[in-house]
Amino acid sequence: MIGTIAAGLAGGVVAGMLGVGGGVLFVPALVVFMNLSQHHAEATSLLAIIPVALVGAYRQDRYGNVRRTDALLLGCLSIAGAVAGVALANALSGAVLRDSFAALMVFVAAQLLRRALREGAQVRKRGERML
Repeated sequence: MIGTIAAGLAGGVVAGMLGVGGGVLFVPALVVFMNLSQHHAEATSLLAIIPVALVGAYRQDRYGNVRRTDALLLGCLSIAGAVAGVALANALSGAVLRDSFAALMVFVAAQLLRRALREGAQVRKRGERML
């Protein structure tokens, strides 16, 4: 229960701060701490992220950070993606779903690392010219 509480709080903080975090933290926490299957964890995470997304979007909107037209377009288009994704998830085994989730996390981490290294190199290059 403590792990679930910690995951909920951490998911909320990360989602509010970075715009992601619910599924990234909730799914593994539900599998590890609550012994849910991958299917149940992903479905539970989707429902749990609704209040986090609503509060985060409301607060970000108050700061003027929400581009409503883009958000509406993304939201409408993602409905079709969610329908297709749920159908695909239910057609896959839990092991394939788990491994696909892990592969996605590794891919995202690699992209973030690549971007950070590239931006760091650009900063160093500009710093060398300034000296």
